[in-house]
Amino acid sequence: MDIRALEVFCRIVELKSFSRAAEAVYLTQPTVSGHIKVLEEFVGVKLLDRLGREVLPTKVGELLYGYAKQILALRNQAIQALEEYKGSLKGHLVIGGSNIPGEYVLPTLLATFKARYPEISITLKIGDSREIVRGVLEGTVELGAVGAKFDDGQLIYLKLLEDELVLALPPGHAWASKPVVALEELVEQPMILREVGSGSRKVFEDALHVARLDSSALTVVAELGSTEAIRQAVKSGAGASVISLRAIQDDLDRGTIRTVPLEGIKLTRDFYLVYHKNRSRSPLCEAFASFLLESVSSKSAGGS
Repeated sequence: MDIRALEVFCRIVELKSFSRAAEAVYLTQPTVSGHIKVLEEFVGVKLLDRLGREVLPTKVGELLYGYAKQILALRNQAIQALEEYKGSLKGHLVIGGSNIPGEYVLPTLLATFKARYPEISITLKIGDSREIVRGVLEGTVELGAVGAKFDDGQLIYLKLLEDELVLALPPGHAWASKPVVALEELVEQPMILREVGSGSRKVFEDALHVARLDSSALTVVAELGSTEAIRQAVKSGAGASVISLRAIQDDLDRGTIRTVPLEGIKLTRDFYLVYHKNRSRSPLCEAFASFLLESVSSKSAGGS
């Protein structure tokens, strides 16, 4: 069984297209088709179905895909382990980050790690926490940084850092000069929320539940798919939101967003590194995870 053919097969399954897979692996489409033909002849069954514009794996294809991902991961681990033994670290790592760690924490640390190991490359995929966890489970990302835990016996979570959520308001808002705002008052206020599945929304709704408030009673004027979109909507006066303090620090310094404490409550959450319990991690993944934990720990110690 040819490793290159397995790599091509996996890209087709993931991209659902022969043409897009060909671009991803830098081959012509006839060459990609040839790899699949050889692979199907080797296993003796059809692996892919062409359904209109989409290409989907057959049942046997789904089975092979799981093993193929493990084979490719093991190959990468072997290469990286050999390079590490020779005193260098090489290879490609795919990681995922939910909005806050993905946009405000990881990029700077990625640059530092890349400077230390110039021969490595890292792809950072950004989505909500549920999407990143799904990627870890499916093997499309090796390591994730997320703001919420989702119960699954196949996952391991390690605390990375703490985040605080605050009530964000446009500067001219009637509440901007209030000393505190009660959770109950939020029912009367046009609110902008993240989409279902985001860590920040989960923390906010959990706090409402503890306070015996139903989140369905909120006047939700918009559900947006990123923290940056919410930040801009609040600044424009579209409504209030509960958002990460990290995301609006520059706006607070410039006075383009105001915050008011929520009465009797401080909304905090932890960000976690998440990886698959039963899937071997590459040396590059192990090195980057250790680097993240050490970097965040040293910053926390320096700030305390």
